Amino acid sequence: MSVVLQRIYDESEPLGGNRVLVDGIWPRGISKEKAKVDEWMKEIAPSKELRQWFDHDPEKYEEFKDYYKEQIDNSKERKQQLNQLKEMAQNERLVLLFGAKNEEYNHAVVLKQLIENDE
Repeated sequence: MSVVLQRIYDESEPLGGNRVLVDGIWPRGISKEKAKVDEWMKEIAPSKELRQWFDHDPEKYEEFKDYYKEQIDNSKERKQQLNQLKEMAQNERLVLLFGAKNEEYNHAVVLKQLIENDE
């Protein structure tokens, strides 16, 4: 199983594999052509309220992770998309694309952990 994270604004060469954007909003200033996205799973992103509350504050990260996992557990659609991501990761490299500036504290990191740990 291979799951990697890549910031969609990263200037380097797009990583190969199954490229899935996991943000709820399309990244500003990025064309669909430049993004080279295979799939956009916007429903798996945290709710707008949770995202705004968290605001990528490292001090809130552990609490954010718990709330976000709860949102996934309590949403049939989010659970289905998580299962799809797990299946994708079994067959080829899965590239989780996100727009957040903070590459260490964001929802894509949580998704990667959920996929790899199969929680």
